[in-house]
Amino acid sequence: MNTSTKNTVAFEIDEATMPGKASTKSNMWFIMLVSGVAALGGLLFGFDTAIISGAIPYIKDYFVMDEYILGWSVSSILVGCAIGAMFAGYFADKYGRRLILIVCALLFAVSGIGAGISHQLFVFILFRLIGGLGVGAAAMVSPMYIAEMSPAKWRGRLVACYQMAIVIGILVAYFANYVFDGMGDNSWRWMFASQAAPSLLFFLLLLLVPETPRWLIMKGKKAAATAILEKISETESIEKEVAEIENSFHAKHSVSIKQLFIKTYRPVVLIGIIVAVFQQVTGINSIIYYAPVIFKETGISSSSSLLQTIAIGVVNIISTFIAIGLVDKVGRKKLLLIGSVLMGVSLVAVGLCFRYSYFDHYIVLIFMLLYVASFGATMGAVVWVYISEIFPNLIRSLALSVATLSLWLADFAVTLSFPVMTKHLGVAYTMFTYAVFCALAFVYMFYNVKETKSKSLEEIETLFIS
Repeated sequence: MNTSTKNTVAFEIDEATMPGKASTKSNMWFIMLVSGVAALGGLLFGFDTAIISGAIPYIKDYFVMDEYILGWSVSSILVGCAIGAMFAGYFADKYGRRLILIVCALLFAVSGIGAGISHQLFVFILFRLIGGLGVGAAAMVSPMYIAEMSPAKWRGRLVACYQMAIVIGILVAYFANYVFDGMGDNSWRWMFASQAAPSLLFFLLLLLVPETPRWLIMKGKKAAATAILEKISETESIEKEVAEIENSFHAKHSVSIKQLFIKTYRPVVLIGIIVAVFQQVTGINSIIYYAPVIFKETGISSSSSLLQTIAIGVVNIISTFIAIGLVDKVGRKKLLLIGSVLMGVSLVAVGLCFRYSYFDHYIVLIFMLLYVASFGATMGAVVWVYISEIFPNLIRSLALSVATLSLWLADFAVTLSFPVMTKHLGVAYTMFTYAVFCALAFVYMFYNVKETKSKSLEEIETLFIS
């Protein structure tokens, strides 16, 4: 695309007077800059999905909802996420990763303002769906952009920064909920409309970043790709790396959904889908979306429940920092296994508290924080890293779309069912159900997940594709 090429040239001018490859320090600043901008898609993702938590009491009364309509209103964004993820791969291949992220920024802004001014339920849900399109697409394209711009030894940490941006977005949403909570019956409108500010920032910063070298090579723009690779590559021979990337796009035709499941690609595609689904069915977004509701069940006030929810957001950020520090040292598989165990134990403990109505000494809060910390340090960040890197270059966009679509469908099922499950089963047995999924995740990942740390994307391709 001409737009991408122009931006690529703009970044090239900075070091035009410097022969050969830029210094390692200069390279890392460049990589961190463009990765950080792309990761802001995660901030909007977190903000857009979590802002609903503080608005639930208001919209439930304003639109006169029962638990079924409430579940649909909260989870409707995830239908948009699924649709956005479904088509993002195709459009990211056709128009570029960067342009799709720009579109996502616009969708985020429209969604927040539209939901905030809604007076009818179907209009409110429509704008939630629009926001979901942006969230779903960004959740696929942002990690892919970062993975394609990162050297192997830094890729895990940089893609994990996308999860960091998500949890920062969640915390910012929790603070927005707390700030606007005292503004009367229209508090929820300000909560949603406040999303326009970070959306505008994301849009403006995206105008400054280039397209990824792998997309440029796929489109035959070898010179532009080489210029970017000189800034991000740690190999001695840029020509050799370009040749390896070109070779990975060996097929001249586009890949269809059906071809993803041929014998060659089926194992890695299924691993990506199942790992993505386990991230959601272990219950995290029920906690994120409904945390104030869960805390109010313990008998505390609305204000106190929002403050405890902010504590969840803070712990989520701290634990994600831990993930960033460990993912390229400990490895993906070990973190996923550890997370499955700790999350399961925490959920069982919370379930027992509700089963026996024991809410003293902040015990529910403590185990909820342990659960969120375990998720943030392991499953939360590592799954995005893993699914962004395991697919071969030729099928990455489409396969990542399918895996992300599966993630959102699982998220939708969990979020939609939570109010119904808690009404008919109670909070305790709902938590026990999520704990069972943690156990299943551990068993599956133990036998099927392969370690990918410190390998280039092309090396990972040979790990899964014989």
